[in-house]
Amino acid sequence: MKDLLFGLLGLCLACNTSQKTVSEKEDKKGNNTKIEVTKIASSITELELKEHLYIYASDAYEGRETGQPGQKKAVDYLKKEYIKLGIPAAKKDGNYFQKVPLSLNKVPKGVLSFKNKKFPVGDHVLTFNSFSGTYSSIAYVGYGIEDGLYSDYTNIDVKGKIVLVKSGEPQKENGNYILSGSKEKSIWSNMSESLGKRIKIAKDHGAIGILYYDSTNFSRFKSRFNYMQRNNSGRMEIKTNKDGFVSLYLDAHLSKTIYPEIETKNNPTTIESPISFHIESANNDLASENVVAFLKGTEKPEEYLIISSHLDHIGVTDNGEINNGADDDGSGTVALLEIAEAFKKAADAGNGPKRSIVFLHVTGEEKGLLGSQYYADIQPLFPLKNTVANLNIDMIGRIDPKRKGNRNYLYLIGSDKLSKDLHDLSENVNNKYSNIEFDYKYNDENDPNRFYYRSDHYNFAKNNIPIIFYFNGTHDDYHRPTDTPDKINYDLLENRTKLIFYTAWEIANREQRIIVDKVK
Repeated sequence: MKDLLFGLLGLCLACNTSQKTVSEKEDKKGNNTKIEVTKIASSITELELKEHLYIYASDAYEGRETGQPGQKKAVDYLKKEYIKLGIPAAKKDGNYFQKVPLSLNKVPKGVLSFKNKKFPVGDHVLTFNSFSGTYSSIAYVGYGIEDGLYSDYTNIDVKGKIVLVKSGEPQKENGNYILSGSKEKSIWSNMSESLGKRIKIAKDHGAIGILYYDSTNFSRFKSRFNYMQRNNSGRMEIKTNKDGFVSLYLDAHLSKTIYPEIETKNNPTTIESPISFHIESANNDLASENVVAFLKGTEKPEEYLIISSHLDHIGVTDNGEINNGADDDGSGTVALLEIAEAFKKAADAGNGPKRSIVFLHVTGEEKGLLGSQYYADIQPLFPLKNTVANLNIDMIGRIDPKRKGNRNYLYLIGSDKLSKDLHDLSENVNNKYSNIEFDYKYNDENDPNRFYYRSDHYNFAKNNIPIIFYFNGTHDDYHRPTDTPDKINYDLLENRTKLIFYTAWEIANREQRIIVDKVK
């Protein structure tokens, strides 16, 4: 699971006259025959999970750092396992690898100049973009929102300009928020969801850069910037995303220097003062790849269920210690392999899934959800409109030490965000087969950890694809060299993996696709 950086994200099992249960299939005469789903799931075992993980999270894989030799060993291992299973590649050319071109932007150096004052990058202004130029004015667009009939871009031309935007959203005099129509904030008050939207709106209106003022989150941005600066690292991004647009984050001092009334004025206006930038950064290109295997559906092959996990981790420490990432996300990776094996064995026995299954191992999660972003936003191998759901597995082999109670638990995040249908299905599958205690603590919109936005499911959720994120919580070994295979609770890993298989089985085989009833 990645650290939070610059934020950018049923029908139940009881059968009725039109919906078969998980364990039903029609024979050639149209009669229902019993499929022993638990027997199919019995191929998912502690022993095989352990065998996979002791290889995948071994020192030989050097912490699976994105774009580095250890990550190449990891993708090669996954490819060989799918070949052994007889599950073909998702790409038509037979290649299991979906290339993800990346660029590592080193922490930049330079200054922003305004009214003969220089503001060094890393002090009052933060960015990871190289950018140079002088502009005669700045377009202030308030909250930078366009939503339905509301627009902060009315009566102002920002084409070819730098725009100044503040966080938050507009309110009426009675305290109600304009966009929600009530005292309840909308997604525009959520930095993780709204910053990317603000940037896209600015781009769509022709702006070439955004100055973003967020007094609440600037210190968090700066902490991350300082960490990268101390470690001579940088920010990784998808190379094909480069379009000349620059994003800069300002603190209160600089924002109020540029526009003293920024806290109180919301209406768009032109600030007739020149601003210049001289910011440089060294960029290194990196080659990485997702691993994608595919099992074609028997009755609804044009509908797709994506089951995902991230294949990368954080590599080697400065003093040479290997971050093995057994839980994060070795546990999700080996679970996905075992789920794939169970589906293939069922297919070989004549019980192939009605819908197609995409087994998606994504790269660059630790660098900002890059592999899943590339799949969802740039090169989906299968149409997103036909993708019925995403089940994302990220850390399911340990026990959260802060949690009290039953050890046979699992945190579920996002199951009800877009679809009550999916949430109800998930609950019913668990009640029927697994009896795991579902903990929805981190599903709370006000959860300060923001886990909903911190793993690969989010790139599907933001495209209105229903998701479930399976997670055991963090622990003392999170992102440390001590996250090793001997710390994994393999009995729990088996039970949790079977649960996800049962859920995937139901989604893939029921007649009706998951209903989306909460479009964002």
